Amino acid sequence: MIDNYFSLIKYIWITKSLTHRSCSSLTCISDWMRIGAFSFDSPDAFLMENLICPPKLPTEDTVQKMLDSGGSCILHNIKTGIWISRTMQVLDARHLELFLNDGFVNGSWEYELVGSHDIKRHVNSASGGILDIKRFNSPYTADLFNLKSWVGKSNDWQPKATVTYNSVAISTNLQDNDGLHIKYHVMTSGDPDEVVAIRISQQLRLGR
Repeated sequence: MIDNYFSLIKYIWITKSLTHRSCSSLTCISDWMRIGAFSFDSPDAFLMENLICPPKLPTEDTVQKMLDSGGSCILHNIKTGIWISRTMQVLDARHLELFLNDGFVNGSWEYELVGSHDIKRHVNSASGGILDIKRFNSPYTADLFNLKSWVGKSNDWQPKATVTYNSVAISTNLQDNDGLHIKYHVMTSGDPDEVVAIRISQQLRLGR
């Protein structure tokens, strides 16, 4: 953990212009807006779509059952270490060393859909979050759930983001809508099949 901490601080220092809380301050490269770096100290991740701290973690035995039950899920076998995140109507997070792997460079590692969820009613915002379960009750996670400190006001349509030591989240206020279709994708390394990238995407539903 200590090595990860100092590596993370070094990375944030090098890319400090990329770690502001609002996307109006984020660096935009090829339409992707970089959010910043965070760390997985454990191989377990909690993914969520509503940024409301749950009273307990989901216990269903598959990702899809978890999403159907509460709109959140747990992923295992996450590659530990520093991850970087960005957004373009998608919360995209990947291990910092992903670009050094031949499987990613040659395209043999692909994203796989692991679950989806529909919200069939008006929603005020499209949001998503990824955090290290080991730090679920830490002050860092509390910062993520303190929405008043970083999400936009109701008439602010610009996407917002926050990153802490162990988590990342995005939120965009929406106008009148009929709900969202949310997809969860992961990329694995093959052998030993570690999760090296995660995507949470949200699309507006058409019609009721």
